[in-house]
Amino acid sequence: MLKYLFFILSMIFVARYWGLVQNLLFLGCFFLCLGVVDMGWVGLGLGLGMDSIGYILIVLSFWIVALVVKGSQKIEENHNFSHLFMFMNIALLLSLTFTFCCMDYLLFYICFEASLIPTLVLILGWGYQPERLQAGIYMLFYTLFGSLPLLVSILMIYKVDCSLSFGFVDTKIMSNSIYCIWYFCTFFAFMVKLPMFGVHLWLPKAHVEAPVAGSMILAGVLLKLGGYGLIRVSPIFLEIGKSFSWVWVSLGAMGGGLISVLCLRQTDMKALIAYSSVAHMGLVLCGLMVFSSWGVVGGVVVMVGHGLCSSGLFCVANMVYERVGSRSLSVSKGLMNFMPSMAMWWFLLSASNMAAPPSLNLLGEISLIIGVLSWVKVSFMGLILISFFSAAYTLYMFSMSQHGKLFTTLSSCCCGQVREYLVLALHWLPLNIMILKSSVLVIL
Repeated sequence: MLKYLFFILSMIFVARYWGLVQNLLFLGCFFLCLGVVDMGWVGLGLGLGMDSIGYILIVLSFWIVALVVKGSQKIEENHNFSHLFMFMNIALLLSLTFTFCCMDYLLFYICFEASLIPTLVLILGWGYQPERLQAGIYMLFYTLFGSLPLLVSILMIYKVDCSLSFGFVDTKIMSNSIYCIWYFCTFFAFMVKLPMFGVHLWLPKAHVEAPVAGSMILAGVLLKLGGYGLIRVSPIFLEIGKSFSWVWVSLGAMGGGLISVLCLRQTDMKALIAYSSVAHMGLVLCGLMVFSSWGVVGGVVVMVGHGLCSSGLFCVANMVYERVGSRSLSVSKGLMNFMPSMAMWWFLLSASNMAAPPSLNLLGEISLIIGVLSWVKVSFMGLILISFFSAAYTLYMFSMSQHGKLFTTLSSCCCGQVREYLVLALHWLPLNIMILKSSVLVIL
């Protein structure tokens, strides 16, 4: 494990060499893929280790950050503080790698919060609108408000059990009813980060105001910190969790359904994709809170699939914004007429977003639906809403942007560069090819 950390640190010193860092990130992802983890913790040292879930999310982090650097080429071309931008991305990758490698709850909390700072700098430094300051403050205070009770909870766990290592905390101390407040304080931080319906308002604001790099990392990896945290802390509160699973499953299913309906009212591309992330994460929340093998495996698979698909949609939406100058679906109509090649990628990524075969989203949603329905049959109402409206708002986004009459000011446009098509292909191929080797994802 240490060799990967030294690899990331070495990239910090070459942050001024844009192309070199791109190649090193892809190379690091390739080396990680060579060492597939089947079971158990490996590479122990300095309180760090890696199991199958952490391994999958570390590979996803490397891949998304590499695509972020590839997709943000205009920052280097315009000399818009490109060295600082590269440094922020590498620092964010470093914090994410540490988070997914931690074997100690306190170290996990520190790395969990450390990822907030580079993300905030990306939004404030390279965002598009003056409202990015408000979006950054929203994200900062939502996250801190949820995280402070988590810190108190971790310190209480150490006081009671004298251990903070994963798998060594005695779950019997959490079985008493007086620990209900303790349970909710611990879980609330991850619900905000996921985000759960009701505490999701920071996410659309952050996505709309963030640059394409911020949106890709936020949707691709940072939202997965919430799901990963839920997987890690759920075994501690196993007894109390059985009594309160219905609360989270209800919020996840009905909240996801309501957000899916709300997506049909959006006119901003990035806002629509951001709200769709909330709907998908509501389904993930249902599966993780059931805490069955079907639910956890489905949750991890959907997190990986959503990370690739949502990041690709934000990327293609930014390509439209760079040419049209607007993210409004009312302005960017008829894109198929003068960007036919880009329309194909719109279709492929939209099909994956609605869980069409052979994407990972289909495999994950089938597993989640089986897990949730086996727990309680009544949840089928929320699952039907999420599944149906997922297809509805995705078709709405695709038809509104690709069909219709061209806006009068659009006369000519570049259909796309090779670099842009490469970024989109590297989003779509893993999303649809990995289902052929899905056994890697379900060995948890």
